[in-house]
Formats: sequence, C-alpha cells, structure tokens
Amino acid sequence: MFQIQTRNSIANEGLSLFPKETYMVSDSGDAPDGIVLRSYNMHKDPIPVSLKAIGRAGAGVNNIPVELCTTSGIVVFNAPGANANAVKELVLAGMLLAARNLIEGASYSASLREDGARVPELVEKNKSRFSGFEISGKRLGVIGLGAIGMMVANNAVALGMVVEGYDPFISVKNAWALSDQVKPAVSFAKLLSSSDFITLHMPLTAETDRFINSETLKNVKRGAVLLNFARAEIVDNDAIVDALDNGLLGRYVMDFPTAALIRHPKVICIPHLGASTEEAETNCAVMVVRQLMDYLENGNITNSVNFPNCFLERTGEYRLILMNENVPNMVGQIASLLAQDALNITEMVNKSKGELAYNIVDFNGAVKSDLIDRLNAITGVRMARLLH
Repeated sequence: MFQIQTRNSIANEGLSLFPKETYMVSDSGDAPDGIVLRSYNMHKDPIPVSLKAIGRAGAGVNNIPVELCTTSGIVVFNAPGANANAVKELVLAGMLLAARNLIEGASYSASLREDGARVPELVEKNKSRFSGFEISGKRLGVIGLGAIGMMVANNAVALGMVVEGYDPFISVKNAWALSDQVKPAVSFAKLLSSSDFITLHMPLTAETDRFINSETLKNVKRGAVLLNFARAEIVDNDAIVDALDNGLLGRYVMDFPTAALIRHPKVICIPHLGASTEEAETNCAVMVVRQLMDYLENGNITNSVNFPNCFLERTGEYRLILMNENVPNMVGQIASLLAQDALNITEMVNKSKGELAYNIVDFNGAVKSDLIDRLNAITGVRMARLLH
C-alpha cells in the first residue's frame, strides 16, 4: 500500500486516479511514499525518510527543496504545459487591460453609482480620459519560448501583432510548434528596444533572478508595456518603479502584487491568477498523479526536474531502480552484483543528467533478502529500490 500525502487542495479528477486498493491518500500521515502539492512551501519542513517522490501540480518548483531531494534520491515531478493555456489567456488579457485602460474605465463607471440619470451624460463627457490603443500591428517581444511563451507568441500573431521571440534554449518540440510568423530576435537588447509589449516566460534560476533590472531596462523602448506572469523574482521591483516614474515604462502588468506595486498608478496587479482556472488545476493534477504512480509502481520517470526521463516496458519478474553518481563503472558494478546472485537481466536502461544517473533493470531469478542493502553499499549509489 502506497501512502500519498497532499499538502494543498488538489483537484479530485487527479486524486481519484489513485486506486483505493493500493493507495492511501490523505492530508496527514508520518510516512508518505509520495507528496502531491501546489504552492505549499516545503522548505520549512523536514523531509520524511519514507519519501520517494514529490509531485508538483504546476510548473515552478521553487517551493520545493530540489537539491536536498536530489541528494536523498527523491524524484521531483512537475506538470509543464498543463496550465499553459490558462496563463496564455491571462497574458493576452493583460495586454488588452493595459492597451485599452479597462481597469481605470471600469473603476470610473463604478464611481457613478449614485449619479442616477446623469450616468450616460457623464460617461460621454469623460470617456476620452480612458481612450487607449489597439494591439493589432503593435510589436510584441516574447522572452522565453517554452509551452506558455510559444502559445502567447502564436496567439499574438493571430491577433495581428508583429511578434519576435528570444530563447537561446528553445526545445525542438516548441520550435516546430512556433508559427513561422514569429521571428527570432536579433539580440535581447534589440528586442527590448523595438517592442511595444514585452512578456516574460522563463523559470526562476540563479541566472534569471532579477533578470529585468535597471541595466536591462535602459534598452527598453520608451512607453513599452512589460508583462510578468512567470515569477516575481525575475524582475527588480525597485527598478520597475523607477522606470515607471520616469516614463521609460508605460505600464507594468503582473501576477505577483506587493504593497509598493499595488499603490503605483501605472501597475496592473493581478492576484496570482495565472493558473487559477478549473481546467488548469485539473490538467496539472491529472498529469502529476499519473507521473507519480508510474514512478512508484514501475520506476519510470517523466517530467522530473532533478532526474533524467527514463522509461522501460516491463520485461522481467523483478525490476530494480537505482540512482547513482554519474561516474565510470557504476553499471558494471550493478551488473556484477546481480550476476553473483545468478540473476538474469532481461533488459536495462541507463540515463544520466549532469552529475547523476538513473537505471532501470529488469531481471528474473531468486532474490536474496539482502540484495538492496548490498546495492546501497556500493560507493556512489544514492538509492536502490526493488519492484516485484
């Protein structure tokens, strides 16, 4: 029986995939095999000794101690692309909010509640205060062409925008899916200087922390609209406020309000609604639960942020999964130990990711009770687990 602990409210469409005969799912328990969460901050909690995998029902994993999990042989899964459509739609809405001054206009209309019959007259008199511009024909710079950035770029083209993309690490899959009307930026600086709208779609890493700062903002086209529905930390908020105050930026539309930003008249603060749709929450939960189950039951890894993707159809009576340091002769030592016990390997696969490697080994034979202990005793092995 596998024990699954939930650290947030997870869509039932996902949790219901866990078979009741073999999984116990609850929001408590001291010895979980797997944890499913959304934004719960795991950095403040100790890692359970029993834990084998964490499933993040979303894309970002900065709320999970990934490095500690890696050291402990715990696989961290996420759900890339599952909420992409929800975020994409909000980005497009953000552009329209900024271009047409819709927030200010709606607030003005709401202020006329007590004016009765004079409302039509007042609206006609003051509507010019909220006139804006159309996004068709404007230039959009998309920084980061992952699942969300690619969809934003394609949809912006369909809305008549001139779109440039910047992503030195774009995947082959997303490159094929990108509209041929999305042009590659000549340089990052050129994209900033020529774009009427700039939208950010990148993960938070050491390299992207405060990626948009006082230096990069010097290259921005005066009056441009900056949109951030990726991560709060990839922009320097103080630099953003300065750029808004001096007119370098026209508007800042983002999904991560702070006390300072909420007060600024040129900032449109969305209360972290990027993935807050029923469809996105369902998609994320279903994806991550399926990945978690396949790993716990079969050792297969899909969409892990800390271990390589690895898949093998079952071919033997037993399956061994093993994580180790990516150094020479690890596979040889594993195979030799199995050979000593007269265990016949039917098929195996080895994948590496940086300093780590992951193995799936199917075999037949009589397994000795101390097999896993002897495998774990090999220098460089992080984790070994046997599946019948």
